[in-house]
Amino acid sequence: MHIWTVANQKGGVGKTTTAVSLAGLLAGRGRDTLLVDLDPQGSLSAYFGHDPERVVRGVYNLFRTPASAPADVILQTRYDHLHLMPASTALATLDRQLSTQDGMGLVLARALARLADRYSHVIIDCPPVLGVLMVNALAACEHLIIPVQAEFLALKGLERMLSTITMIARSLRKALPHTIVPTLFDRRTRASSESLDVMRERYHGTLWDGVIPIDTQFREASRIGAPLPLVQPKARGTLAYAELLAELLTIEEHYLTVVAK
Repeated sequence: MHIWTVANQKGGVGKTTTAVSLAGLLAGRGRDTLLVDLDPQGSLSAYFGHDPERVVRGVYNLFRTPASAPADVILQTRYDHLHLMPASTALATLDRQLSTQDGMGLVLARALARLADRYSHVIIDCPPVLGVLMVNALAACEHLIIPVQAEFLALKGLERMLSTITMIARSLRKALPHTIVPTLFDRRTRASSESLDVMRERYHGTLWDGVIPIDTQFREASRIGAPLPLVQPKARGTLAYAELLAELLTIEEHYLTVVAK
């Protein structure tokens, strides 16, 4: 089982779209995939028709009762090979309730370890705030995906995220490999092109070579609660995420080769 976390400390950069699109592509290839919603706002859960105000059993239960079976809080989506561990708004209370308790940063990693034989991939959608939830998402993952909107204000959020990665990696005593993904790219605007040039100059080596373009089909897919790749396989956004997935799978294979040696 491979675990990817999608995170950025700035909202509105395409985190949920990235998580859903990659999961849709994997599920479309017959790979059993689990989406984990760690954001109390529950955008990922709402995408698939689950109101985070009304979720009774979800990720929150794993934190309140770590010994509970993670399989009990997993929901089947309408799509083959695609499952969801939903969020509830109660997740917002965890920092106040649990931040001083030992071991709270590894709750999710331990829960997912019990599902290792069930899924090919797990994709975690992370809140844009550094706290116990983000720490859990980073501690659990093998690879971090950082969507960054191609505009200058988003670059500040990227700098904060990279500082957080350094801090958390030091605390966890493990590397946090990451890929920066330019999103919402509009080739018609100078701002998008110039901010992309800045990213290529500053983050060469961890920046994905491609871009995720603005595509109105994402909005329509969200409206009907469907991953874009499963309803519009030829859409510009689908093709861009397919290229990103190919890159991530290549990185994954390289990692397995290194570990095997």
